[in-house]
Amino acid sequence: MSRASTTTLALVYIFVTLAGSCSLATGGALQEAFYKGKCRTADVEVVVGGVIRAWFSRDPTIAAALLRMQFHDCFVNGCDASILLDGKNTEKTAVPNLSVRGYEIIDAAKVVVDSICPGVVSCADIIVMATRDAVALSGGGRYIVQTGRRDGTVSLAKNVNLPAPSITVSDSIKAFSKKGLDSTDMVYLLGGHTVGIAHCSLFRDRLYNFQNTGKADPTMDSTLLNTLKARCPQNSTADNTVNLDQNPLSSMTVDNSYYRQIILHRGILQIDQELALDPLTNPTVTAIAKGFNFSTGFGQAMVKLGAVEVLTGTQGEIRRSCRAIN
Repeated sequence: MSRASTTTLALVYIFVTLAGSCSLATGGALQEAFYKGKCRTADVEVVVGGVIRAWFSRDPTIAAALLRMQFHDCFVNGCDASILLDGKNTEKTAVPNLSVRGYEIIDAAKVVVDSICPGVVSCADIIVMATRDAVALSGGGRYIVQTGRRDGTVSLAKNVNLPAPSITVSDSIKAFSKKGLDSTDMVYLLGGHTVGIAHCSLFRDRLYNFQNTGKADPTMDSTLLNTLKARCPQNSTADNTVNLDQNPLSSMTVDNSYYRQIILHRGILQIDQELALDPLTNPTVTAIAKGFNFSTGFGQAMVKLGAVEVLTGTQGEIRRSCRAIN
């Protein structure tokens, strides 16, 4: 049996003693502490948090993985866990989602909560709770999430239309605006890159052939450019990875270091660097880099992201398996 399976079963044993009669989710809007009283004495958020702490203790990179998962889920069909569904031509199979990971973490949390309250807690809510807990464990502060989402039944690769790493700031603002998120939300949410990584293939053009000039991106710090060229040789078939936050002391911490790096022209992805250069977003980037309230702003932006096009009330369903519709 794998360590993950052992951990899951141990958590089931610990939390199943809290099991009692459970009531189904009702109501038509997201709210804080939505599950309070719906699992008798069990606190659903504490249960999910226990699973995430166990995973995080073995693999702290799950914070970046879950942040990416929530973003990729909410930006397509809203926050309905459609990214979790297996099958031919589902969202999982779309090119931008091939490197999304962390599905087994959501599965583990679902096993535990369903051992206590079968049919009550949605996979969509588990994604949001799990991401919040991973962020908190990574030093990002603990924000209060809203719950009450229900799971979607449609997942199509053709619906996946995510902002590309080379998108312009103005186009990115438009893309976020379509989801009810303003430019400040966008700047904070891209701050999730503070614990992320990127493959060389996503920024190699900035090193060798920026905008088909045959030269490097002139806005990139020269020391960083040389470091990245060594990590990402021009004709290499290997697709190595680098930290999006180039401060080695902070690349695993959810903080404002990412913003300080892009101000120093040390952004990895083109959109990262453009955030600091574009007059539409530079003031916000500068304020976050120099301020001390990143955790508050980031948490608020994550809550807004988690409310995008949600299913509530009698919409959708509560999946028995996060990987398949009922």
